[in-house]
Amino acid sequence: MMPNEIAQAGLLRPTVAASPSDAVLDHIGPGADLIVPLANGEPKVLLDTIEAHAGELDGVRVHQMHALYDRPYLHGAFRGRLDHVSYFLSHVTRPCYRAGTLDLVPNNFSEMRAVLAEATTDPLVIAAASPPDRHGYFSLGLNSDYVSSFIGRARFFLEANPQMPRTFGRNQIHISQIVGWSQADYALIEVAPAAVTEQDRVIAQLVAERIPNRATIQVGIGAIPNAILSALTGHRDLGIHTELISDGIMELVELGVINGVAKQLNRTKTVGTFALGTRSLYDFVNDNTAVEFWPVRYVNDPRVIAGESNFVSINATIAVDLIGQCASETVGGAYYSSSGGQADFARGAMYSSGGQGFVVLHSTAKAGTVSKIVPQLSAGDVVTTLKNTVDKVVTEWGVAELRGRSIRQRANALIAIADPAHRAWLTSEAARLGYI
Repeated sequence: MMPNEIAQAGLLRPTVAASPSDAVLDHIGPGADLIVPLANGEPKVLLDTIEAHAGELDGVRVHQMHALYDRPYLHGAFRGRLDHVSYFLSHVTRPCYRAGTLDLVPNNFSEMRAVLAEATTDPLVIAAASPPDRHGYFSLGLNSDYVSSFIGRARFFLEANPQMPRTFGRNQIHISQIVGWSQADYALIEVAPAAVTEQDRVIAQLVAERIPNRATIQVGIGAIPNAILSALTGHRDLGIHTELISDGIMELVELGVINGVAKQLNRTKTVGTFALGTRSLYDFVNDNTAVEFWPVRYVNDPRVIAGESNFVSINATIAVDLIGQCASETVGGAYYSSSGGQADFARGAMYSSGGQGFVVLHSTAKAGTVSKIVPQLSAGDVVTTLKNTVDKVVTEWGVAELRGRSIRQRANALIAIADPAHRAWLTSEAARLGYI
């Protein structure tokens, strides 16, 4: 049913009938807080409109993780009128943070709803959505993330895009629950799978051979996670409970490898909190009842994750020191991203019966000249996953088992999976630090 047919059927209240995008301005007063979903959940035209009227605004803040659209206000074009608060840096917001034109708030992804509830007053959620169905329900499409937790708790203004997939789970909102909506038609941003190297394939095999059939998996985005998913084609009855649904997960579902029959929670369903990938992925999740998008406060909650037996968490990191601390959000002491859900899933896997947590990385950077296994993290580097939580660290040289191990055992195990060209230096430094 098209929007005009819905109106004729009496499902649209006059106060929430489709309006021009500038109608959103009626709901934005001085000092307003706007909450925007991450990635393709961003309502492009609504934010274009708000930015075009930034000169009329006063003290408005946009709260968002992982923005994909570059905008003048991110670079400080309207300081004091329209400002951005980031909760996870992307390629777009990273240079803006370094230039000091936006703020970054550290957080665990699972706690974003609580963080935003405390940081905002009477927020307005603006979000991209699929057009309303014949029952008057919008779907938040590729997203549930922190935004869906505000349904019934905050004002919503939606941008209905026919190119946004209609998805299921806990990301639907009825037309009676919003203050307004507009229509737009534009292509969603696609992210092609990262190219996989031979190093990635070696790491992937080391991880895949340790994952049992019927396990429930969380895996991130990037070349190594892509390689790990490709290495699981011979497995059976795997389940997915992850923050990100990717092309690699789609491919395993279509092969019948992922079916969720062994899951304790949301059995037979592939569960995530957002999707990002190619148009093929977006078509796959469209009207697919086997895929469900749940709020991140549920998906990433370590207590929920622990309820699944044989839960496997797989996350990449940037550097690991000789006692097992993982720096996954800074490079050389400078912020690169933020914590995301890495610690959420590492903790959940730790408490899962039969659970395993893998941290994966290449052993070196800069053509082998820099070891990513280091004696100590660089000054300013931020620990994302604590040494007490880290279970297994994997490079192309092997797997270091850290859980329950002494400092001496940890250092020796990590040196053993470092590039051979750096092991003598690491051993000398470990001795100097009193680790071995």
